[in-house]
Parts: sequence; structure tokens; C-alpha cells
Amino acid sequence: MTSRSTCIRAAGFELHVTEWGDPASPPLVMWHGLARTGRDFDEAASALSDIYFVLCPDTIGRGLSGWAADPGDYSYATYGATAVAMLDHYGIERVRWIGTSMGGLLGMVLAAGSLKDRISHLVINDVGPEISGEGLERIVDYVGNPPVFDTLGEFEAWLRTVYAPFGENDEAFWRRMADTSMRRTDDGRVTVHYDPGIVVPLKGQTGDFDIWPVYDAIDIPALLIRGATSDVLSAETADAMTKRGPKPRLVTLDDYGHAPTLTSAREIDLLRAFLKG
Repeated sequence: MTSRSTCIRAAGFELHVTEWGDPASPPLVMWHGLARTGRDFDEAASALSDIYFVLCPDTIGRGLSGWAADPGDYSYATYGATAVAMLDHYGIERVRWIGTSMGGLLGMVLAAGSLKDRISHLVINDVGPEISGEGLERIVDYVGNPPVFDTLGEFEAWLRTVYAPFGENDEAFWRRMADTSMRRTDDGRVTVHYDPGIVVPLKGQTGDFDIWPVYDAIDIPALLIRGATSDVLSAETADAMTKRGPKPRLVTLDDYGHAPTLTSAREIDLLRAFLKG
């Protein structure tokens, strides 16, 4: 299935969205992680577009979406506002949601809040309502200090190392990841696609990240996916999630850390079966 690239106005920002499938089909949103883009979902979005109209946005400050003049706008409140505006733009009243890492957290916040009556199914990919302060510190340090390279080849090699927890993926996946994760600096060198300012709000986070009250307010069908060696979603937190809130089914994938890429036939079949329910 061929994708379509478009830009819309959402909550005062230019939001880039990759569309897949027939707009008349049931809608499905796939929202990426903190320092990634909607193109990470190409394999799953292409496969699922046989029966869904799939929307894969680039969060503001990432990919081809606009950057915020005020880093304070890199917040779940603003991300949520752009998500609501995106659904309104497409005239979507009910939607299925798949979120990886940050996209999963955003899905939780929206499913318990402003989209409580509009999200029908929620897939949470390798994240939970509780993240340790140490984990947050690692993320802030890594994302807030983007590297610069002389060549695209060096950049791709770095991506393969940094994102090794993504597990085994084919050459086309890594090639696309390099192509969609880079931008040129003013002197022609290569760096990451995102605005380093996306971590500014995270620097104000002290101690553990905890939104259990939000999670407990979710009451829709949910599926929780965890990478077996994830350092973001602990086994203990994942187990607790199955007993609280939406009480999702937990599937642990042995070949991944943070986070499963949802590219394999097994993962896509898992998503398809859940979303159909």
C-alpha cells in the first residue's frame, strides 16, 4: 500500500501526517516515541491499511512537523491538543490508537481525558504510567545532546547502535530510519531530525514519573506490549498494569528492549487481532 504525505494545521502548528489506506475505512492512529517520527510505523501501517485508514503523525518538533517557538509547548497538553485537532480535521469521531513509548503515554492521557469518548481501543507499546527518575535522566541526556556527523553513512551506523534495543530489523528498515531521521546542519553536516528543545520540559521533572491516577481512569479495551529487556517499562510495572485501569492483556516480546518496532508478521497479526475485537 502506498502512503500519502500531507501537512495540516493543528492547534496552531503545522503537523505532518503520513496517511495510509482509504479515508472511508475505520480510522487508526499510530503515534511514535519521544525522538522518533511517524515513519517508524511504515510496515505495520501499510499492512493494516487494508482495513483501516491509518494516520501516522510526526509530533511537533520532530520529522517534517513544525518546531515550537516556546519549548514549553513540548508538553502532553499541546501534543494532546494537536491530536484532537487532527481528528477534527479528518472528521473522526471514534478511533483506535497505537502508541509507542511517548505515543503510548499520550494515548493514556487522552483516553482518560479529552478523547475519553473517542478512543475505542488502546495499544500501549513498552511504556507505563510509572518511569524511574534514573530512566528519565538517561533519556534527557541522550535526546538533549544530539550528535553531528560528516556523512549519512556514519549517521546510520550510529542509529543502528543507539537503537539496537529495537531488535532485528531488515536493511530496508535501517535505511529508511536513517533517511527519515536526519537533517542537514547549516554547514552541510548530518544530525537528527528533531528540535533539541523537546527535552526542556523533561528537565523540570524531578523524581519518578507517575500518572497512575490517569491510567486508572481508562476503561476501554487495551493491549500492553513489552520488550523483554526494556529499561523503560519494568516487568513489575507491566504486571501491575494488568491488574489496574483497563487491565490489558500483556504480551512480552523476547527479541526486543525499548521498544518493539511492530514490524514483524507476528506483531502485526497481534495488533490486527486486538484491533478487530
